[in-house]
Amino acid sequence: MSIEDSEPVKKMRKALKDAGLDDKVTVLDEPMESAATTAKVLDTEPGAIVQSLIFSIGKRMVQVLVAGDHGVIEANLPAAFFFEGDVRKPTAAEITGLTGFAADCVPPVGMAHPLPTLIDRSLKRFNHLYALAGDPQCVFRTTVTDLKRLTGGIVSYNIAEPLEGEVEIPRMSRTKTFTGERAVDGVEGVEGAKSAKSAE
Repeated sequence: MSIEDSEPVKKMRKALKDAGLDDKVTVLDEPMESAATTAKVLDTEPGAIVQSLIFSIGKRMVQVLVAGDHGVIEANLPAAFFFEGDVRKPTAAEITGLTGFAADCVPPVGMAHPLPTLIDRSLKRFNHLYALAGDPQCVFRTTVTDLKRLTGGIVSYNIAEPLEGEVEIPRMSRTKTFTGERAVDGVEGVEGAKSAKSAE
């Protein structure tokens, strides 16, 4: 059986198909070890590699999609998700139990239990992105627009920072309110913002 026909990859591909998207995956010669090495193989930049990271905020599990050349600002996650509690990284067993995928190759979609999701705005630098497809050796091509559609996630500008130096990021459209009463920093789009609030 080929890698792309393995159960984890098939689950992810089904999620793409169900959304009316291309379910093609690219099989790498070696398992993905880092965004930098994967980007080199795919002839793209490390920032175009999507890291799908799972965190726990209090009792809630969440997903953060971050550019490969950025790191998560964990202290900003509770406010960005409108959740309360300490932030921690779940154990591998917790991640597998919740998502249905091995902890080292969780794709952004196809999870057993979809999670509230934030998307790093710096991913908007790229027309095409690559994300893990349920196996360390498989990736699929996507876009920020498709990731928003697939995950119901909202784009945030204050959940990640460059690992090295600075990067040029397109300006983000700003919304004045979440509820019509107060400004909310770091969130793009009223519709998505309401979704995050209602996810509680």
